[in-house]
Amino acid sequence: MTDSPMLFEPMRFRDLTLRNRIWLAPMCQYSVPEEDGVPTDWHLVHLGSRAAGGYGLIMTEASAVVPEGRISLQDAGIWNDRQATAWQRIVEFIHSQGSAAGVQLAHAGRKASAHRGFPGEKVGPLTESEGAWQTVGPSEVPFEGMPAPRALTVEELRGVVDAFGEAAGRADAAGFDLVEIHAAHGYLLHEFLSPLSNVRTDEYGGDFDGRTRLLREVVAGVRAALPAEKPLFVRLSGTDWTDGGWDIEQTVHLARVLAELGVDLIDMSSGGNVVAHIPVGPEYQVPLARAVRKDGVVAVSAVGLIDDPAQAEAILQRGDADAIFIARAALREPAWPLRAAAELGVPWRDAPYPPQYTRGKWADE
Repeated sequence: MTDSPMLFEPMRFRDLTLRNRIWLAPMCQYSVPEEDGVPTDWHLVHLGSRAAGGYGLIMTEASAVVPEGRISLQDAGIWNDRQATAWQRIVEFIHSQGSAAGVQLAHAGRKASAHRGFPGEKVGPLTESEGAWQTVGPSEVPFEGMPAPRALTVEELRGVVDAFGEAAGRADAAGFDLVEIHAAHGYLLHEFLSPLSNVRTDEYGGDFDGRTRLLREVVAGVRAALPAEKPLFVRLSGTDWTDGGWDIEQTVHLARVLAELGVDLIDMSSGGNVVAHIPVGPEYQVPLARAVRKDGVVAVSAVGLIDDPAQAEAILQRGDADAIFIARAALREPAWPLRAAAELGVPWRDAPYPPQYTRGKWADE
C-alpha cells in the first residue's frame, strides 16, 4: 500500500469536499412504523452512528418521491415538508460528525406495494386488505411474482419528473449536501431503461433515446431544482444480467449523456429488473464501474461485496473506481473506516475518530 491510502484522500464535487472515499451505501431500512414516510429515531441512530464511524458520505435509503413510489408501507419518503423536516435533524447530526449527507430519491415502479420481508414476516405483494395499491411502470409487464403494473401515461410521466424535482428542492432545504437519483435495481427509472420491461411504442420506449428519455428528464429536473454548487449522483444497474436486456455498453453511453446533463458521479450497481443468474462474489460489480470510468467522462463509485480495506484500496489504486460504497459490511461494522485506517497504516490522529472514541482507537502511536 502507498504511504497515503487513496481511501482516505478527500474528494471534491463542485463546492462539496468529502473527507474520504469510504461512503455508506443507500440501504433500505423499512423502519417507518407509522407508514407515513417520516424518518424516525432508527434513521438518526443508524445513519448517525456511521457518520461517527468515519464514513465520508452518508447516503440515506431509497426515499420515495410520491407515496405510491414506496417499495413497502414502511419506507421513508421525501414527498412532503413534514418528512423533509424530520430529515433535517438527521442531516444536522451527520454534519456534526464531519460527514456529508446525501439523499437517494426513488420511485419503486412495478416493484412497489410489497411486504418489507423482515425475518419471520410475509414476503411478496401486499393484498388489498393489507393496504395494496396499483403499481405503475412503463408497460403492463409484471416483475416475477408481482401483479402487473398499469402503464403510465405521458401526462403522468410529467408528474413523475415534477415529483423528483420537488423532492430535490425539499432535500436542499433540509440541508442535504447532494442528491442521488435511483435508476437501478428494477425500480421505475431502470424499468424504463430496459427493453425487458419497457415495450412502449411512444417517445418513452423503443430505441435508446426513447428508453432513456424519462431518466434524462428527471435528471434535468433535479439538476434545475438544486443549487449549482450541489452535486448530483445517479445510481445505475450496469446490466440486467440477461440477454436482450440493459447492458454495460448502453450504460457507458448513458453515462456520457448524464455527464453532459450535470451528473457528477455514477454509482454503479447491477441487476434487479428481472430474475437472472447473477455471478455474486467479491468485487463482482467492479468490472462495470471500470468500464464506465475508463471512458473518462464522469466519476464512478464501486459497490457490492467489498468488505476488506486492502481490497477496497486496491480497487482505487487500479483505477477501477473513484470511491467505494460500503453496504452489508457497514451493517455489521458501523466504524469500518476506522478499522480500515488502522489496517492501511493511517496514524490514528489522522483517522476520522470522534474525540469520544479515541480511547478505543485501533492502534497507539
